[in-house]
Amino acid sequence: MVNSKTFDVIIVGGSYAGLSAAMSLGRALRQVLIIDSGQPCNRQTPHSHNFITHDGETPAQISALAREQVARYSTVTFYNGLAISAVKTEKRFSLTTQSGNTFSSKKLVFATGLKDIMPDLPGFAECWGISILHCPYCHGYEVKNLKTGLLGNGDTGFELVKLISNWTKDIVLFTNGKSTLTIEQTAKLEKRNIPIIQTEIQSFQHDQGKIRSVVLKDQTEILVNAMYARPVFVQHCPIPVELGCEVTEPGFLKVDGFQRTTVAGVYACGDNSIFGRAVSLAVASGTATGAFVNKDLMEEEF
Repeated sequence: MVNSKTFDVIIVGGSYAGLSAAMSLGRALRQVLIIDSGQPCNRQTPHSHNFITHDGETPAQISALAREQVARYSTVTFYNGLAISAVKTEKRFSLTTQSGNTFSSKKLVFATGLKDIMPDLPGFAECWGISILHCPYCHGYEVKNLKTGLLGNGDTGFELVKLISNWTKDIVLFTNGKSTLTIEQTAKLEKRNIPIIQTEIQSFQHDQGKIRSVVLKDQTEILVNAMYARPVFVQHCPIPVELGCEVTEPGFLKVDGFQRTTVAGVYACGDNSIFGRAVSLAVASGTATGAFVNKDLMEEEF
C-alpha cells in the first residue's frame, strides 16, 4: 500500500535500470516511488550472462534480489501497476495509473525499456530470447561453434554476419526475400562459404522455444541450432513522447550526458535510451541516473 501521494522522484519501470536508480536515490534519502507493471522485455530469456557476479542466473532471480535490496531503504516505495499518463505542472509532475491513482513528484525517471516488434513468422516469438537471440555478448558463448542462422539483409545482415563469425563459422544468412547485399558484400560471404538464402521464410520449427530448423516457403527445411535477429523496436512506454521528449533516429529517447531528456525534469535510463541491451549496462545507466537526479535536486534546493 502506498501511503503518500507526493514524492521527490517517481521512477516508471522497476527492472534493472529503474531499481538501480532507486537504490542511488534511496541511499541519498530521497522519497522515491517505483511504478512497475511486471512486464520486462527479457521475461522469456532463461539465463542472463556477461554480468559479473550474476553470470548464468535467470533475469527473474537478478531482479528479485535487486528489488529485495532496494526495499531495505525506507524512503523507497513500490507500486505494482501501469502508468498511463503524466502531465507537467508549474513545478511538479502529476502521474496517473491504470487503476486511477494519481501521484506527484519533482522529477520523473523513465526506465521503461523497449518493445520488440516480432515478425509475422510462426515460431519466431516463441523462440525469441531463448534460441533466437539479439546479442552474442549476452548469449553467444552458449551457442559457440554451432550451426547458426542469421535473419537480416543488406548492411544490417552483413554487419551481423561479421559480428557472429567471431563465435561460429557455421553460419547461414536468411535474407527472407531478395538479397539487398552489395556485390562486394556478397563476394565476401561467398569467399567464406556462408550461404545466402533468399527464399522467404515460412516458419521456425522449435521444441518449447529451442529452434530446430527454418522452413522456407518452398518447403525446404534447413537445420540450425541457434538464430540471431534484430527485430525493429518501439518505446515500451508512450508517456515520455506524450510529454514532449525527443526520440533519436534509431528510436531511443534522446538524453544528454546526465541522462536528462529534452523535457526539463524528465530523465531516462536503461534500454529505452542507451545502445546495447545488456543487464549490466542497464544497471550502470540506472545508478548514474539516480546520482544525476539527486544532484539536480540539490542544486535546486540549496
